[in-house]
Amino acid sequence: MANIDSVTLEVTDLPAARSFYDAAFDLGDTLQLRATDVPTTGFRGYDLSLITSQPANVHAMFDAAVAAGAAVLKPVAKSMWGHGGVLQAPDGAIWKVATSAKKDSGPAAREVDEIVLLIGADDVSASKKFYVQRGLTVGKSFGSYVDFKMGSSPIGLGLYKRAALAKDAGVPPEGSGSHRIAVNSDLGEFTDPDGFAWEPVRVSR
Repeated sequence: MANIDSVTLEVTDLPAARSFYDAAFDLGDTLQLRATDVPTTGFRGYDLSLITSQPANVHAMFDAAVAAGAAVLKPVAKSMWGHGGVLQAPDGAIWKVATSAKKDSGPAAREVDEIVLLIGADDVSASKKFYVQRGLTVGKSFGSYVDFKMGSSPIGLGLYKRAALAKDAGVPPEGSGSHRIAVNSDLGEFTDPDGFAWEPVRVSR
């Protein structure tokens, strides 16, 4: 089964990005950073979701990220499926912090149970077929959404229609240039139909 070891975010200010992520989320080796000056504008076509066990943890991580310099795209709110909010890091990456739990079960903690990379696909069916051909197994698939079975992988993977993903994040769907993210896995090196780069596992931050 495919394993996503980490994701690499490309940033223009490497020391500032390291400082932000250490203060906001502290995701260890699952988040890699590297410097770039490749142009990018608007929505980069993905978001990263941090799934935690209770609403108090959502608030703790969300508030820490905002205090470290993140911009609020959608404040934390209660919904039918749980609690969650969306923010944008100073480097431009979009993060969702969420839980399916309706009530707290303990003291607040900045603990992440699962990280999920959600890619905005122009053609979800074509992208789904592309990944299946590379050995990924579909877990759930309905309409414009696909969730892959990732087993013990520290990072999950899903596909969502690009316009719908942008709407969910609270940003316009338009964007061009670099995605400024690479997926580090055991699947080898390739680029998917939407231009997302997959690379061998990175070992240093």
